[in-house]
Amino acid sequence: MRPIKTTLKSCLIATTLVSTCAFAQGWTPEKPINIIVPWGAGGSTDQVTRITAPLLEKGLGQSIVVVNQPGASGAIGTRETLLAKKDGYTWTANAIANNANYSINGLIEGTDIDDWHIYLSVANVPVVSVPSSSEFNDFGELLAAFKERGENITVATAGGVSSGGTAISSISDAGGFKYRMITYPGGNPAVIAAARGEAMVTTQLAVSQAEMIRGGRLKPLAVLSDQPLMIEGTDPIPPITNWLPDFPIAPDYFGVFIPKDAPQEVIAAMDKVWEEQVMHSPELEKYARHQGAIFDPSYGDEARRRAMPSVIENACAYVARGEAVIDPKEIGIDCEKHAEVSN
Repeated sequence: MRPIKTTLKSCLIATTLVSTCAFAQGWTPEKPINIIVPWGAGGSTDQVTRITAPLLEKGLGQSIVVVNQPGASGAIGTRETLLAKKDGYTWTANAIANNANYSINGLIEGTDIDDWHIYLSVANVPVVSVPSSSEFNDFGELLAAFKERGENITVATAGGVSSGGTAISSISDAGGFKYRMITYPGGNPAVIAAARGEAMVTTQLAVSQAEMIRGGRLKPLAVLSDQPLMIEGTDPIPPITNWLPDFPIAPDYFGVFIPKDAPQEVIAAMDKVWEEQVMHSPELEKYARHQGAIFDPSYGDEARRRAMPSVIENACAYVARGEAVIDPKEIGIDCEKHAEVSN
């Protein structure tokens, strides 16, 4: 503490303005920061958050504690963050489309994307995979089976609003078929269940499936993209647009989010740390390459801009499936135009 006191004393002598001195020094956390991951351990959100946390620790000079608090498709942990003391010490991590749309699916009332300061790290893509022993060898065969057998085809996901859940719903809408979802407490359990044959298909994110694909326990059939997906150590995974050319594509961005009412000095410090430690991080880039994610960090207004396509796509998918409890226009999304509007 002695060097800090000396610097503060010098600053006071030089300026007589404590606030100016504090701004010059920046925010230094006085205790560990909690990042609530509202999903189970080992899933896509948990993985990237645990890669990101040491980078933030280095920049802030304080411990980051990653706390798994799953339940209600991520809503329990997210609500906990919103209700926490607004002192800058409780953050959350998730897919931004989840945080932006919890009011639309009725899991958290009165919230939207602008309740958060947004720090994005990677974009993730779902992959349609089957157990290695599956009868299906390409997505075309699976699509035909979905159309013929419908709810006899089981799909393992982390829940309806998870990335895997929204992925199979979008595929169902585009392909015109029904299915039966089996829900697990996180992406990792869903992937393991599919690899064991408890379900016939999984549509969780590539980052959750990568090790099972590399190990030959899952057979990837298609990636929800218009470009092939490269996962280190595997063959390219063909894009779903090979079979469904008009399938809507919107990158699913993940990151760390701080409630909007956090002190401004916390946000200023986080902006600086994200720029210096995360934007060009070799560790995060290596993770993305190895796990089949897209390394694409951003923060602030640029992060919000990049997030909106997936936010809009997910919001309007709830409407199309009859799952929206409010009109997305209430949070500034027009599903007729598929665009953001003033609310």
